[in-house]
Amino acid sequence: MSKTRKKWISFCALASVVALLPLVVKGSYYLLVLNIIAINGLIVLGLNLLIGFAGQISLGHAAFFGMGAYLSAILTSMYNTPPWPTLVLVMVFTGVVAYVLGVPTLRLAGHYLVMATLGFNIILYILMVQMEHWTGGPSGFAEIPPLHLGSVPIQGDFHFYWLIWPLFLIIFIFSLNLVDSRVGRALRAIHENELVANAMGVNTERYKVIIFAISAAYASLAGSLYAHYLSFISPKTFDIFYSIQIVTMVVVGGIGNLWGGLLGAAVLTALPEVLHAMRDYALLFYGVILMGVLVFFPEGLLPGLVRIWSRKKGAKAVASE
Repeated sequence: MSKTRKKWISFCALASVVALLPLVVKGSYYLLVLNIIAINGLIVLGLNLLIGFAGQISLGHAAFFGMGAYLSAILTSMYNTPPWPTLVLVMVFTGVVAYVLGVPTLRLAGHYLVMATLGFNIILYILMVQMEHWTGGPSGFAEIPPLHLGSVPIQGDFHFYWLIWPLFLIIFIFSLNLVDSRVGRALRAIHENELVANAMGVNTERYKVIIFAISAAYASLAGSLYAHYLSFISPKTFDIFYSIQIVTMVVVGGIGNLWGGLLGAAVLTALPEVLHAMRDYALLFYGVILMGVLVFFPEGLLPGLVRIWSRKKGAKAVASE
């Protein structure tokens, strides 16, 4: 079976699961968790493109997530701008900010982007807390208007599910095609050996900055959708710890594996909810599970499971001969 055919079969299977889940899942709480998985999945998707294919690490994606949320909230609530054009405008603006941030840092050899994005995240968090007139300060920003399709407001977990997941699927297949395109091949070359990629004529700086801007735009889109979905945001959601959590989702799912990133987002979004009943021991179990995954599946959860499945399948084939 060709790689392209396998990709489309897998994508159709995912789309089928997404279409059937609301028929199986009962209760708005579970739909809420699924919606948050899609929002986290969008950010992880962009970050996985950056880490897994360009070989660059960012600790500032919570800041881009927050930019999308706060700018959409401020513009639609205070200035009554239409939500959908605002969402697109904010996404483009965030991508431009990331581009400007990436140009000087990605020229340098080494992981200077880590420090630049870490500092950017801290600065933006301080601004969210201090600029109370615009952001509501530590108390947060409330009464954010919902998105509309025509004259119909997208309110409630069920309605938002049918917005966020189709949108995620569109961006997911775009990302899969991007990885298989000329850009994806250039990014792989940069990840393997930047000096060799330069010698082969790949404009490494340009590709790294572009993919950084795209990943930031993904996070901004997720932030805007998050704000209009919950109608309330606060600075605590967008601190440095959330950036670390997103990086962890990429690592647990599988660096450079977009399907694994989705699995990582699903597992680490749902896991705290599952462990919530344990209260005092929740963090302990959370840490043990993460350590177990990283020790036994260092390449990521999904690639590790595929490896075990292939090994068992090969052992059965040998035994049957």
